[in-house]
Amino acid sequence: MSAAPSLYVGTSGYSFPDWVGPFYPPGTRSGDYLTYYAKQFCCVEINSTYYRIPSPRVISLMEKKTPEGFRFVVKLNQAMTHEDSVEPALCREFLAAVQPLKDAGKFHGLLAQFPWGFQKNEATKRHIEHLRESLPGEPLSVEFRHASWMHRQLPEWLRERDLGYCAVDEPALPGLVPPVVHLTTDIGYVRFHGRNEATWWGRGGGDRYDYDYSERELLEWVERVRVLAERAKQTYLFFNNCHAGQAARNARLMEELLRRQNLLV
Repeated sequence: MSAAPSLYVGTSGYSFPDWVGPFYPPGTRSGDYLTYYAKQFCCVEINSTYYRIPSPRVISLMEKKTPEGFRFVVKLNQAMTHEDSVEPALCREFLAAVQPLKDAGKFHGLLAQFPWGFQKNEATKRHIEHLRESLPGEPLSVEFRHASWMHRQLPEWLRERDLGYCAVDEPALPGLVPPVVHLTTDIGYVRFHGRNEATWWGRGGGDRYDYDYSERELLEWVERVRVLAERAKQTYLFFNNCHAGQAARNARLMEELLRRQNLLV
């Protein structure tokens, strides 16, 4: 596992059948994906929790497929971020699900990814505050998709609530969030979604995350990552351009670019 003490590179999810061949060796069974993945990367962002809260047993089985020191960051369930729910029972269920990761010392944070329609206003700000109150003490980072949140007071507002900021790389389209980096807790966080302008809004029949970064595009981030990692206790870079193994390929390329700058060993 090739990571310096504070900088970690991985992908948003790992369980994709179309990665067999491009990333997983031909014939790899789905039950063996994570075992292989954990030999290539030191961390993963679990996205399946967004669609359904698994049982603690399922998470425990996942954890056992990874070596000591492996890191998990877990995405909040869609009911919390897309349906504005902060029901106590829902939050208890979610925290119970990730408890095996905590017990193993492999839990390293939660991600609240809000949709484009979650625009900045008093109601949405209150929802974030309620979510923070419902997950006390948890290392929680937030990702915005709508540019209305890009206000100069945002970093301080997040710091006051002990919320991390998740920077994004996505298409330069009106209303989307630009590639701005903030450090508002001791965790740095960046997600790479690709720059697929043609299909981001569902046009052209393609997948918005079907994108392969060039070396030049990733080089644009190296200095930003350096500054972030120098200030943060731990910094995560996750690739969400998941189509056909592109996320894994681009994560490896990013690792190589960071090694050239002595940011990874």
